Amino acid sequence: MVLNPGTSARFAQILHEQRDPLIKRWTTLALHGVRGRSTEAELAAQVTEIYAALTTTLRAAGASDLSSDDAAEVRSALADLSSSQARRGFTPSETAFTVFALKDAVLDSVDQTDPTALTDFIAFARFVDELALFTFETYAQTREELIVEQNHQLMELSTPVIKLWDGVLAVPLVGTLDSARSQVVMESLLQTLVDTGSAYAIIDITGVSAVDTQVAQHLLKTVMAARLMGAECIISGIRPQIAQTVVSLGIEFGDIVTKSSLADALLHTLRASGADVVRARRAI
Repeated sequence: MVLNPGTSARFAQILHEQRDPLIKRWTTLALHGVRGRSTEAELAAQVTEIYAALTTTLRAAGASDLSSDDAAEVRSALADLSSSQARRGFTPSETAFTVFALKDAVLDSVDQTDPTALTDFIAFARFVDELALFTFETYAQTREELIVEQNHQLMELSTPVIKLWDGVLAVPLVGTLDSARSQVVMESLLQTLVDTGSAYAIIDITGVSAVDTQVAQHLLKTVMAARLMGAECIISGIRPQIAQTVVSLGIEFGDIVTKSSLADALLHTLRASGADVVRARRAI
Protein backbone atom coordinates (compact mmCIF):
# COMPACT_ATOMS: atom_id res chain seq x y z
CA MET A 1 0.00 0.00 0.00
CA VAL A 2 1.37 3.38 -1.06
CA LEU A 3 0.10 6.65 0.37
CA ASN A 4 0.07 9.60 -2.00
CA PRO A 5 2.17 12.59 -0.90
CA GLY A 6 -0.87 14.69 0.06
CA THR A 7 -2.40 12.06 2.34
CA SER A 8 1.00 11.26 3.81
CA ALA A 9 1.70 14.91 4.59
CA ARG A 10 -1.74 15.52 6.15
CA PHE A 11 -1.48 12.54 8.49
CA ALA A 12 2.08 13.46 9.39
CA GLN A 13 0.71 16.83 10.47
CA ILE A 14 -2.06 15.19 12.53
CA LEU A 15 0.40 12.88 14.27
CA HIS A 16 2.73 15.79 14.98
CA GLU A 17 0.11 18.19 16.33
CA GLN A 18 -1.74 15.65 18.48
CA ARG A 19 1.23 13.53 19.53
CA ASP A 20 0.61 13.20 23.28
CA PRO A 21 -3.18 12.60 23.25
CA LEU A 22 -2.88 10.15 20.33
CA ILE A 23 -0.11 8.14 22.01
CA LYS A 24 -2.15 8.01 25.23
CA ARG A 25 -5.30 6.94 23.37
CA TRP A 26 -3.39 4.34 21.32
CA THR A 27 -1.79 2.90 24.45
CA THR A 28 -5.14 2.64 26.23
CA LEU A 29 -6.75 0.83 23.27
CA ALA A 30 -3.77 -1.49 22.82
CA LEU A 31 -3.84 -2.52 26.49
CA HIS A 32 -7.16 -4.31 25.91
CA GLY A 33 -5.51 -6.54 23.31
CA VAL A 34 -2.52 -7.72 25.35
CA ARG A 35 -4.71 -9.05 28.20
CA GLY A 36 -2.51 -7.84 31.02
CA ARG A 37 0.72 -9.32 29.64
CA SER A 38 2.32 -5.88 29.38
CA THR A 39 2.20 -2.99 31.78
CA GLU A 40 0.94 0.36 30.58
CA ALA A 41 4.46 1.81 30.87
CA GLU A 42 5.99 -0.97 28.75
CA LEU A 43 3.34 -0.68 26.07
CA ALA A 44 3.54 3.13 26.07
CA ALA A 45 7.29 2.95 25.40
CA GLN A 46 6.78 0.57 22.46
CA VAL A 47 3.91 2.62 21.05
CA THR A 48 5.90 5.85 21.36
CA GLU A 49 8.82 4.35 19.43
CA ILE A 50 6.57 3.18 16.59
CA TYR A 51 4.69 6.49 16.61
CA ALA A 52 7.88 8.52 16.20
CA ALA A 53 9.13 6.25 13.41
CA LEU A 54 5.77 6.38 11.63
CA THR A 55 5.69 10.18 11.81
CA THR A 56 9.17 10.31 10.28
CA THR A 57 8.07 7.96 7.48
CA LEU A 58 4.96 9.98 6.66
CA ARG A 59 7.01 13.19 6.53
CA ALA A 60 9.45 11.70 4.02
CA ALA A 61 9.41 13.14 0.52
CA GLY A 62 7.31 11.27 -2.04
CA ALA A 63 4.77 8.52 -1.45
CA SER A 64 4.93 6.49 1.75
CA ASP A 65 5.63 2.83 1.04
CA LEU A 66 6.46 0.34 3.79
CA SER A 67 9.05 -1.36 1.56
CA SER A 68 10.88 1.88 0.77
CA ASP A 69 14.09 3.10 2.35
CA ASP A 70 12.15 5.93 3.98
CA ALA A 71 10.20 3.35 6.01
CA ALA A 72 13.28 1.56 7.37
CA GLU A 73 12.85 3.17 10.80
CA VAL A 74 9.22 2.14 11.20
CA ARG A 75 10.01 -1.39 9.98
CA SER A 76 12.72 -1.62 12.61
CA ALA A 77 10.36 -0.41 15.36
CA LEU A 78 7.67 -2.90 14.30
CA ALA A 79 10.23 -5.72 14.17
CA ASP A 80 11.37 -4.89 17.72
CA LEU A 81 7.76 -4.97 18.95
CA SER A 82 6.96 -8.25 17.21
CA SER A 83 10.22 -9.94 18.24
CA SER A 84 9.86 -8.84 21.85
CA GLN A 85 6.28 -10.04 22.15
CA ALA A 86 7.01 -13.33 20.35
CA ARG A 87 9.75 -14.14 22.86
CA ARG A 88 7.40 -13.32 25.73
CA GLY A 89 4.72 -15.72 24.49
CA PHE A 90 2.30 -13.26 22.87
CA THR A 91 0.17 -14.56 20.02
CA PRO A 92 0.55 -12.97 16.56
CA SER A 93 -3.03 -11.67 16.88
CA GLU A 94 -2.20 -9.86 20.11
CA THR A 95 0.83 -8.26 18.47
CA ALA A 96 -1.13 -7.20 15.40
CA PHE A 97 -3.93 -5.81 17.59
CA THR A 98 -1.45 -3.38 19.10
CA VAL A 99 -0.87 -1.94 15.64
CA PHE A 100 -4.53 -2.08 14.57
CA ALA A 101 -5.47 0.01 17.61
CA LEU A 102 -3.77 2.99 15.97
CA LYS A 103 -6.65 3.27 13.49
CA ASP A 104 -9.25 3.73 16.21
CA ALA A 105 -7.01 6.19 18.02
CA VAL A 106 -6.57 8.35 14.91
CA LEU A 107 -10.20 8.12 13.77
CA ASP A 108 -11.38 10.38 16.58
CA SER A 109 -9.00 13.07 15.29
CA VAL A 110 -10.42 12.98 11.77
CA ASP A 111 -13.22 15.32 10.62
CA GLN A 112 -15.74 12.66 9.65
CA THR A 113 -17.95 15.24 7.91
CA ASP A 114 -15.20 16.02 5.39
CA PRO A 115 -15.20 13.58 2.42
CA THR A 116 -11.53 14.29 1.70
CA ALA A 117 -10.57 13.56 5.31
CA LEU A 118 -12.50 10.28 5.24
CA THR A 119 -10.85 9.27 1.98
CA ASP A 120 -7.46 10.05 3.50
CA PHE A 121 -8.33 7.99 6.58
CA ILE A 122 -9.31 4.96 4.51
CA ALA A 123 -5.94 5.11 2.74
CA PHE A 124 -4.17 5.55 6.08
CA ALA A 125 -6.11 2.62 7.59
CA ARG A 126 -4.96 0.37 4.74
CA PHE A 127 -1.40 1.47 5.38
CA VAL A 128 -1.79 0.56 9.07
CA ASP A 129 -3.13 -2.85 7.99
CA GLU A 130 0.10 -3.35 6.07
CA LEU A 131 2.06 -2.44 9.20
CA ALA A 132 0.16 -5.10 11.14
CA LEU A 133 0.80 -7.72 8.43
CA PHE A 134 4.50 -6.91 8.68
CA THR A 135 4.40 -7.83 12.37
CA PHE A 136 2.98 -11.25 11.41
CA GLU A 137 5.96 -11.90 9.13
CA THR A 138 8.44 -10.80 11.79
CA TYR A 139 6.62 -12.83 14.44
CA ALA A 140 6.84 -16.00 12.33
CA GLN A 141 10.54 -15.45 11.68
CA THR A 142 11.24 -14.89 15.39
CA ARG A 143 9.31 -18.02 16.38
CA GLU A 144 11.31 -20.08 13.87
CA GLU A 145 14.54 -18.74 15.34
CA LEU A 146 13.30 -19.57 18.86
CA ILE A 147 12.44 -23.13 17.82
CA VAL A 148 15.91 -23.61 16.33
CA GLU A 149 17.53 -22.21 19.49
CA GLN A 150 15.41 -24.41 21.75
CA ASN A 151 16.13 -27.52 19.67
CA HIS A 152 19.84 -26.81 19.91
CA GLN A 153 19.60 -26.27 23.66
CA LEU A 154 17.65 -29.50 24.09
CA MET A 155 20.25 -31.43 22.11
CA GLU A 156 23.00 -29.98 24.28
CA LEU A 157 21.10 -30.89 27.45
CA SER A 158 20.44 -34.42 26.16
CA THR A 159 24.12 -35.00 25.35
CA PRO A 160 26.09 -33.93 28.43
CA VAL A 161 29.81 -34.65 28.73
CA ILE A 162 30.58 -35.84 32.26
CA LYS A 163 33.95 -36.11 33.97
CA LEU A 164 34.01 -39.51 35.67
CA TRP A 165 37.64 -39.49 36.78
CA ASP A 166 40.80 -37.54 36.18
CA GLY A 167 41.43 -37.97 32.47
CA VAL A 168 38.19 -39.93 31.91
CA LEU A 169 35.06 -38.44 30.32
CA ALA A 170 31.68 -39.99 29.62
CA VAL A 171 28.92 -39.14 27.16
CA PRO A 172 25.67 -40.90 28.13
CA LEU A 173 23.38 -41.05 25.11
CA VAL A 174 19.60 -41.44 25.40
CA GLY A 175 17.09 -41.77 22.59
CA THR A 176 17.82 -41.53 18.89
CA LEU A 177 21.18 -40.47 17.50
CA ASP A 178 20.62 -38.59 14.22
CA SER A 179 23.00 -36.48 12.16
CA ALA A 180 22.24 -33.20 13.95
CA ARG A 181 22.57 -34.68 17.40
CA SER A 182 25.71 -36.64 16.54
CA GLN A 183 27.30 -33.36 15.43
CA VAL A 184 26.48 -31.82 18.82
CA VAL A 185 27.92 -34.90 20.56
CA MET A 186 31.13 -34.67 18.57
CA GLU A 187 31.56 -30.93 19.12
CA SER A 188 30.82 -31.14 22.87
CA LEU A 189 33.13 -34.11 23.37
CA LEU A 190 36.04 -32.65 21.42
CA GLN A 191 35.75 -29.30 23.18
CA THR A 192 35.68 -30.95 26.61
CA LEU A 193 38.68 -33.10 25.67
CA VAL A 194 40.58 -29.91 24.88
CA ASP A 195 39.40 -28.14 28.05
CA THR A 196 40.22 -31.02 30.41
CA GLY A 197 43.14 -32.68 28.61
CA SER A 198 41.48 -36.06 29.11
CA ALA A 199 42.95 -39.13 27.43
CA TYR A 200 39.87 -41.34 27.58
CA ALA A 201 36.23 -40.91 26.67
CA ILE A 202 33.40 -43.38 27.23
CA ILE A 203 30.43 -43.20 24.91
CA ASP A 204 27.60 -44.95 26.72
CA ILE A 205 24.70 -46.08 24.51
CA THR A 206 22.68 -47.85 27.21
CA GLY A 207 19.82 -45.41 26.63
CA VAL A 208 19.91 -45.64 22.82
CA SER A 209 16.78 -47.50 21.74
CA ALA A 210 18.26 -49.11 18.63
CA VAL A 211 21.54 -49.21 16.75
CA ASP A 212 21.44 -49.33 12.97
CA THR A 213 24.01 -48.63 10.29
CA GLN A 214 23.46 -44.88 10.49
CA VAL A 215 23.87 -44.77 14.28
CA ALA A 216 27.00 -46.92 14.02
CA GLN A 217 28.48 -44.55 11.45
CA HIS A 218 27.84 -41.59 13.74
CA LEU A 219 29.56 -43.39 16.61
CA LEU A 220 32.55 -44.32 14.47
CA LYS A 221 32.96 -40.72 13.27
CA THR A 222 32.91 -39.47 16.85
CA VAL A 223 35.51 -42.06 17.90
CA MET A 224 37.79 -41.19 14.97
CA ALA A 225 37.49 -37.45 15.69
CA ALA A 226 38.44 -38.07 19.33
CA ARG A 227 41.42 -40.16 18.24
CA LEU A 228 42.65 -37.32 16.09
CA MET A 229 42.62 -35.26 19.30
CA GLY A 230 44.77 -37.91 20.99
CA ALA A 231 42.01 -39.49 23.08
CA GLU A 232 40.87 -43.10 23.15
CA CYS A 233 37.15 -43.90 23.08
CA ILE A 234 35.35 -46.84 24.59
CA ILE A 235 31.75 -47.67 23.67
CA SER A 236 29.72 -49.04 26.57
CA GLY A 237 26.13 -50.20 26.95
CA ILE A 238 26.30 -52.99 24.36
CA ARG A 239 23.23 -54.98 25.39
CA PRO A 240 22.53 -58.46 23.97
CA GLN A 241 19.86 -57.12 21.60
CA ILE A 242 22.21 -54.43 20.28
CA ALA A 243 25.03 -56.96 19.90
CA GLN A 244 22.77 -59.21 17.81
CA THR A 245 21.68 -56.26 15.64
CA VAL A 246 25.26 -55.14 15.07
CA VAL A 247 26.29 -58.66 14.02
CA SER A 248 23.27 -59.14 11.72
CA LEU A 249 23.94 -55.81 10.01
CA GLY A 250 27.59 -56.67 9.51
CA ILE A 251 28.75 -53.57 11.38
CA GLU A 252 32.36 -53.70 12.49
CA PHE A 253 33.81 -51.49 15.20
CA GLY A 254 37.34 -52.60 14.35
CA ASP A 255 39.80 -52.06 17.20
CA ILE A 256 37.39 -49.90 19.20
CA VAL A 257 36.95 -51.26 22.72
CA THR A 258 33.33 -52.09 23.57
CA LYS A 259 31.91 -52.97 26.98
CA SER A 260 28.54 -54.15 28.18
CA SER A 261 28.22 -51.53 30.92
CA LEU A 262 29.51 -48.12 31.91
CA ALA A 263 31.10 -49.65 35.03
CA ASP A 264 33.11 -52.10 32.92
CA ALA A 265 34.21 -49.29 30.61
CA LEU A 266 35.34 -47.14 33.55
CA LEU A 267 37.27 -50.07 35.02
CA HIS A 268 38.97 -50.61 31.65
CA THR A 269 39.99 -46.95 31.31
CA LEU A 270 41.33 -46.79 34.87
CA ARG A 271 43.52 -49.83 34.29
CA ALA A 272 44.60 -48.55 30.87
CA SER A 273 45.65 -45.27 32.47
CA GLY A 274 47.87 -47.16 34.93
CA ALA A 275 45.65 -46.95 37.99
CA ASP A 276 45.54 -49.87 40.40
CA VAL A 277 41.97 -50.95 40.94
CA VAL A 278 41.42 -53.22 43.92
CA ARG A 279 38.08 -54.49 45.12
CA ALA A 280 37.73 -53.71 48.82
CA ARG A 281 36.91 -56.60 51.10
CA ARG A 282 33.66 -56.31 52.97
CA ALA A 283 33.92 -56.23 56.70
CA ILE A 284 32.61 -59.41 58.32
